[in-house]
Amino acid sequence: MRIIGGQAANRTLRAPPGAAVRPTPDRVKLAVFNSLGPRVIGARVLDLFAGSGALGLECLSRAAAHLTAVEKNARHAAMIRRNCADAGLTSSGLDLRIQDAFAAIAQLDAASARFDLVFADPPFGEKNVGRPSASFAQQLLDNLQLPCLLSPAGLFILGHARRDQLTVPVSWRELKILRHGDSWMRFLESALPPTD
Repeated sequence: MRIIGGQAANRTLRAPPGAAVRPTPDRVKLAVFNSLGPRVIGARVLDLFAGSGALGLECLSRAAAHLTAVEKNARHAAMIRRNCADAGLTSSGLDLRIQDAFAAIAQLDAASARFDLVFADPPFGEKNVGRPSASFAQQLLDNLQLPCLLSPAGLFILGHARRDQLTVPVSWRELKILRHGDSWMRFLESALPPTD
């Protein structure tokens, strides 16, 4: 696993051992960042379920202005900080929050934080044919505070398993889906009226 573009391109990233973290594959990251293009430059980024930090640190490498990374596991969060240092990226642009993603969403919304890009590639959900999904990906889509965290032209990029059949509620407008094997990445924008 590595950073694939920007100032830290080709720097190797460490992933915590075991199956608790499933880093976003390089080929999926490449497709996502090819789709985003220059939107990353100067962006304020939120990375939920940050894991190894692969998505957020890719943004910092590509000249994002600021990254807020949210990871509940303290050991995994320490790996994000180490990956940031090993990649030669300045930690001044990194706000690392060791907390539950949904608690962070509520706190950030209460603080009127706004982001140009919000990434989430949580642990994959189970196959759910014929019943509603109970996955973290579906819980993020159903969270009414999350769309409020997007700036007016902001994007939410959500990773999930193909087998996890999600329902996109009316608070979101889906723009496209990138499909790579079992990994799907959905690009969404808020369909809620502006609050500012």
